[in-house]
Amino acid sequence: MFKISKGWNCVTYLGDNLLMAENPTSSGEIRTEAVERHYRMGEATICAVDGITLNVAAGAFVALLGSSGSGKSSLLNLIAGLDRPTAGAVIVDGRNLAGMTGEELSRYRRLRVGMVFQAFNLISSMTLLENVELPMRFAEVARGERTERARASLERVGLGGRLTHHPSQLSGGEQQRAAIARALANRPSLLLADEPTGNLDSHTGGEILDLLHESNRQFGMTVVMVTHEHALAEQYAQRLVFLSDGKVVAERQNVPRGSIPNSAGL
Repeated sequence: MFKISKGWNCVTYLGDNLLMAENPTSSGEIRTEAVERHYRMGEATICAVDGITLNVAAGAFVALLGSSGSGKSSLLNLIAGLDRPTAGAVIVDGRNLAGMTGEELSRYRRLRVGMVFQAFNLISSMTLLENVELPMRFAEVARGERTERARASLERVGLGGRLTHHPSQLSGGEQQRAAIARALANRPSLLLADEPTGNLDSHTGGEILDLLHESNRQFGMTVVMVTHEHALAEQYAQRLVFLSDGKVVAERQNVPRGSIPNSAGL
C-alpha cells in the first residue's frame, strides 16, 4: 500500500476542476451493447469481439479473464477508444464512442482514460518526471501545474526520489509504477490495465495491483483489468468476467480477499 500525500490531494483537486470543466458528468460508467470487432485476414474474418453486452458500474473494479485470443484486449481497446467497433455500441457515461469523431475520441482518451500496459511504454530519452508530464502536455495543462502534478503523482507511487532518473535506471516494478503515475496524471475516470503484471514477479505484481486497487477505492476510478492470473483477479476485483472466442461465457461477483469491497462496483 502507499500513502496519499497532502500534495497529491491538492493537485488532485486542481485536476478535478480541469476535468469537470471539460465534462461535468464524468463518472466512469461503461456499457457495451452487442459490440463486435471483426478483422479481415485474407479470405477469413476473425471475430475478435463477437456480440458482447456488458455493464460496468461507475467505481467498479472488473477483471476480464480468458486465454490468449479470447478477445480481452480487443474489448479493452474498444472501451479505451483506441479502436472502433464493427457493429454495436460502446457507451461511456451516456455517450456512444462509435459515434464520436476522431477529435472527440482523442479528447476522450486524453481527459477520461488512463492506460497501463504490460509493456511499460516509457520514453527512454525522458526522465520519469518528463514521462509523467507528457499526457498533461497533450491536455494543454500549464507547465508549472503539470510539473507539480507529475511530481505529486510519482510521490504517490513511491518514486518521489527518482524524478530525474531515466527508465533504464529502474527495475521493472519501478517502471510499471511510473507508468501508473503517468496514467493517473490527468485523474481519469477510467483506469484500463492490459496485463499490468505480465512482466513482473508475483511479489512486485501484487504491489502494482495494490496501487490500482487503492486508486479505485480512494478516488472512485472505474478499473477494468485484463489478466490471465485468476488468483490476482480474485484478490482485487469485485467482478470477474470470463471470455472465450470473443464472447462472454461466464461472470460472477467476487469479494476481494484482504481488501475492503467497494459496493459501487457490484
